[in-house]
Amino acid sequence: MLPNTGKLAGCTVFITGASRGIGKAIALKAAKDGANIVIAAKTAQAHPKLAGTIYSAAEEIKAAGGKALPCVVDVRDEQQISSAVEKAVEKFGGIDILVNNASAISLTNTLETPTKKVDLMMNVNTRGTYLTSKACIPYLKKSKIAHILNLSPPLNLNPLWFKQHCAYTIAKYGMSLCVLGMAEEFKGEIAVNALWPKTAIHTAAMDMLGGSGIESQCRKVDIIADAAYCIFKKPKSFTGNFIIDENILKEEGIKNFDVYAITPGHPLLPDFFLDEQPVIVTKKPETHELKEEEAQPSPKPRSGAVEGTFRIVKDSLSDDVVKATQAIYQFELSGEDGGTWFLDLKSKGGNVGYGEPSDRADVVMSMSTDDFVKMFSGKLKPTIAFISGRLKIKGNMALAIKLEKLMNQMNARL
Repeated sequence: MLPNTGKLAGCTVFITGASRGIGKAIALKAAKDGANIVIAAKTAQAHPKLAGTIYSAAEEIKAAGGKALPCVVDVRDEQQISSAVEKAVEKFGGIDILVNNASAISLTNTLETPTKKVDLMMNVNTRGTYLTSKACIPYLKKSKIAHILNLSPPLNLNPLWFKQHCAYTIAKYGMSLCVLGMAEEFKGEIAVNALWPKTAIHTAAMDMLGGSGIESQCRKVDIIADAAYCIFKKPKSFTGNFIIDENILKEEGIKNFDVYAITPGHPLLPDFFLDEQPVIVTKKPETHELKEEEAQPSPKPRSGAVEGTFRIVKDSLSDDVVKATQAIYQFELSGEDGGTWFLDLKSKGGNVGYGEPSDRADVVMSMSTDDFVKMFSGKLKPTIAFISGRLKIKGNMALAIKLEKLMNQMNARL
C-alpha cells in the first residue's frame, strides 16, 4: 500500500458520504497527512444496521492526525450543501479538494424501479454531484491544488450496462458527464476527474447487494483511498480522466495487489461498467437467438444437462432443506434444453419439475441453460452472473441469496 508523504497537510478536503465506506477511507488517508476533512453526510445518529456517523468518523479522522468538521448534509438539499461549504470556508479558510462520493443504488429494471427510487438515484448521484461541485467551485478556483474527484465510472455505452438497471446507469453516468463537462469548463483552474474500481469493493452496500460471503470476492476500501491520494498529488493539468484504481496504482509502482484483497488469492468480482468479460459482451443479440429458437419446429426437449441437474437437485432435497428455505423458485431458461422449470422448497420434502409451479414463485430467475448448469455446479458464482447481467432476478432477493447457499451445498454432487 502507498505510504503517506504529508503532501496534503493543511489542505481542506470536502467529502460527501464520508461517514463510512469509501468516503471515510479517503478521509482517513488524507487525515494521516494532517489534512482538514469536511464530513458532509446524512448520518448524524447511528443506523441500526450500518456502523458509523459523521461524529464517529470525525473522531477517527482526528485520531489519524487530521482536523474534522462534521456537517449534516443530504446532497439532495441545496441549502444543506451551501451551509456546509460556508462552515468549511469559515473554519478552514477555503476548500482545496472536493470528493463527490455520495451515491444511491437500485439494481432494478425499468418496470420494477419505483419512481421514488428513480428520483433518489437521479437526485443523489447526478444532481447532488452537480450542486455540490457548483457550491465548491468558487473556492476551489482560489486553491493551488484544486481537485474535484467523482466516484463514477468511465462512460461505457455497451447496452449491457443499461439493460439490467437503466435508471442506476443513467444516474451514475450523470456523475461522469459532470467530469466531462467541468474538466473542459474549468481547464487550467481545477482538475476534474473520475475514479472507479476494477473489482468490487467491500462496503455495507456490497453486503446488501451480494449477501453474506460476498466479501471474499472483494477488495478493501483502502485501494480506492490510495488511488484517490495518487490523483490528489497530480497537477491541475491532470484533468478529464476516467481512472481505474488498479491502473493508476500500477503507474505508481504497486505490484502486489493481494494486500488489498479481503481474501488474498480468491477470485475477485469485476465491478460494473467495465467490459472485463468479453464472452458476455460479444454474445449474439437476443433477437437473433429468438429467431433461431423460433425456427426449430420441435418443442424443447426435457432432457440433457438441465434435466440432469434438476434430477440431482431433487435427490438432494430433504425436509430440513425445505424447512430452512421456505421458498418457491421459477427458472426461465433460454437456449437448448430451456423453458420454464421450478424448484419448490415449501412443500413437504420439496419438489422440482418442468413447467410453472402450482403456487406462485417467490423468486423468478432468467438465464441461459449453460449458465444455469454452471451455477449449480459451482463454475459460475450467482453474484457474478447477476452483476454482469447474465442472471436476471425478480422477486425476493433475500430468498435468492438463500438459494445460493443451497447451491454451495450441492456443488460437490454436481
